[in-house]
Amino acid sequence: MLEDLSKSLKDSMKKIANAMFVDEKLIDELVKDLQRTLLKADVNVLLVFQLTKDIKHRALNEKPSEGISKKEYIIRIVYEELVKFLGEEREEIKISKKKPFKIMLVGLFGSGKTTSIGKLAKYYTKRGYKVASVGLDVHRPAAPDQLEQVSKQVMIDCYVDKSDKDPLKIYKKFEKNLEKYDIVLIDTAGRDALSDDLISELKKLNDTIKPDENLLVISADIGQAAQKQAESFHKACGITGIIVTKMDGTAKAGGALAAATVTKAKIKFIGIGEKVDDLEHFNPKGFVSRLLGMGDLETLLEKTKFAISEDKAKDMTEKMLKGDFTLIDLYEQMEAMNKMGSLNKIMELVPGFGGLKDKMPKEIFDVQEDKLKKWKFIMDSMTMEEKQNPDIIDKSRIDRIAKGSGTTTAEVKELLKHYRQSKKMLKMMKSGGMSEKSLEKMMRKFKGKFKF
Repeated sequence: MLEDLSKSLKDSMKKIANAMFVDEKLIDELVKDLQRTLLKADVNVLLVFQLTKDIKHRALNEKPSEGISKKEYIIRIVYEELVKFLGEEREEIKISKKKPFKIMLVGLFGSGKTTSIGKLAKYYTKRGYKVASVGLDVHRPAAPDQLEQVSKQVMIDCYVDKSDKDPLKIYKKFEKNLEKYDIVLIDTAGRDALSDDLISELKKLNDTIKPDENLLVISADIGQAAQKQAESFHKACGITGIIVTKMDGTAKAGGALAAATVTKAKIKFIGIGEKVDDLEHFNPKGFVSRLLGMGDLETLLEKTKFAISEDKAKDMTEKMLKGDFTLIDLYEQMEAMNKMGSLNKIMELVPGFGGLKDKMPKEIFDVQEDKLKKWKFIMDSMTMEEKQNPDIIDKSRIDRIAKGSGTTTAEVKELLKHYRQSKKMLKMMKSGGMSEKSLEKMMRKFKGKFKF
C-alpha cells in the first residue's frame, strides 16, 4: 500500500535516526524531504506547507520529557502530526438495532461503488449481520447485472428491477422486503462528472430513503479532485463517511486521503485490493504507523480473528517458536494468509518486519489461490514422512509425486523451494535478523515509550 510514499517517509525517519545530533539544519532537511514526499503523493500544496510548518514549529520549540532523546521526540512529532492530518481518531459505523440499518453509497461513475457494496457485505456478514443489496442505478445498463453478480459472490440477497427507470419507485417496491434484514446496502447512479440531474436525483433519494449512513466512494487515483467531490456530494445528501478505493495501485492516494479528510465527513473504509476481503476500517494511527514501518497490530489482530481460530493460531505460533516447520504447517499458514490478504500486505502490519520484504524473493509473497489448490494436490500425493520431513524428497520422489498429483516436476520443485524460503524467513524472524539497524531499534523503543 502506497509503497513509494512509505519508502520516502521511512527514508526521512532513517535520516533522523542516523544523525549524530539534532540542529535546525537537520530539521530543515526533514521538512524539505516531507514536502517533496507529500507533494509527489499529490497532496494539496497548501495542506503540505501547513503540515510541515507545524512539524518544524514543534521540533524547534518543544522539549522532550526526561528519558527521551531529541531524535526520538522528532519522530514522535512527525507521527502525531501525520495522524492529525489524516483525521486523528478511527471512526466506525455504529450499526443500530433498528431494522434495516440503511447504508447508501454515492460517487462518480467508475469510483467502485458496486464493488465496495460486495466488500461491505462480506465485512458485515462475517460479523453476523444479515445483509441485502438494492440496485438504484437506472442509468447504466449493466449496473443491475453487476450488482447481482457481486451479491451472489458474497451470498447476500439482491433487489433490482431491470424494467423500471425510476429509482424511487424501485426502492418503494422492495421497501417491505427489506425490513427483515439487519443492514441494507444501496447502490446509486454515478456520472462521468458531477451534474445537476445527479444532484437532484440524490437529494430525492436521500429525502425518501433517509439512510443511516451516506458513504461517498472516491477512487484514490483522482488525487486532489477528491476534495471538490466530497464537498459537492455532502451538499447534495449529507455525507457521513468516505470509502477510498484503489489504494493498492496509485501514487496519488495521498491526495485523496488528505483532501477527503479536510471535509467534515471522515474516511471510514479503504479498499486495498481486488478481493472481497480487501477492505479495512481506516485507522489514521495504524495507517501512519504502517507508512513509517512500525506496523499496525490492531488491523492485524482484526484480520487474524476472522481468518483462523485462536487455538490454531496458538498452535502455529508455538511450532514456529520451536523451529518445527513442515509442509503441513506451510499449507495451513498459506491457507490462513489467503483469507487475510497477501503476505506482502500482512508483513506491513507486523512491527519491525517491513524491511524483511526486501531480503526475500518476491515470489514468496505472492501465492495465489489457484497455486495453493495445486500445491494441496501435490501434498496429497506425498507420504506422511515426506510432508513432515521434506528434505528427504529427492529426484525419484519428485517424479512420483508429480505423476500422482497430475502436476509437473517443476511445480513440485516450486513448492519445495517455497517451503525452504519460508523456513529461512521464519529463522530470520526468530533471530531478529530483519531489523534495519538504528531505525528499527529506535522504532521499538519509540513504540514502547509512546502508547498510541
